[in-house]
Amino acid sequence: MTQLLDDTDQRVFPTDEELLHRVLTPYRAKRCEYLTSATVTMRGDSLDDGGTLSAACTFLIPESCYIDDTGHFNSVEFNICFNQMAYYLMAKAVKESLIEPFSRWTLEQFWDRQLADVFITDFKSTFRNAMSGRHFRGEIDIVDIADWDGNDLRDALVMLRTRCRYWDEKGGESHGEVAAAITNPPVN
Repeated sequence: MTQLLDDTDQRVFPTDEELLHRVLTPYRAKRCEYLTSATVTMRGDSLDDGGTLSAACTFLIPESCYIDDTGHFNSVEFNICFNQMAYYLMAKAVKESLIEPFSRWTLEQFWDRQLADVFITDFKSTFRNAMSGRHFRGEIDIVDIADWDGNDLRDALVMLRTRCRYWDEKGGESHGEVAAAITNPPVN
């Protein structure tokens, strides 16, 4: 379901429960599925023309999947939440043909690449105020996409630059910038 707001070139996609479930399928245990909702917004026609692609998300971490309770949101959880937001945003971009190169992919092609071909190449996180690691919100924006064709010297590659942030009701906040490479992109 797409919702067109005002007369602007903005499309809003509420959480697609079936897609969210499929995105979270690789996580081994239900307690590792932190992302509970994601509303995707596409503003403009493309990132090249000043458009934006983002997701507003909610998270619930009832218990840590890897460590005793620290009482606060930490860098491992930051990374897991980022991965889940990014996977969902990319899958939605594929499903709805929102931006290049994802608009040329099928969901099956994305599922084949979700784990094996998506690599974080640069990761920066900043923690401003201690944040609850239980129930909180987050956002992710795709800042830039570069779609490089392969040649004799280099394989084909898609590069993503993103920004993300998390916050809770008590003023806790963290944010970051993450770059990722997608190797082996589908051939047109």
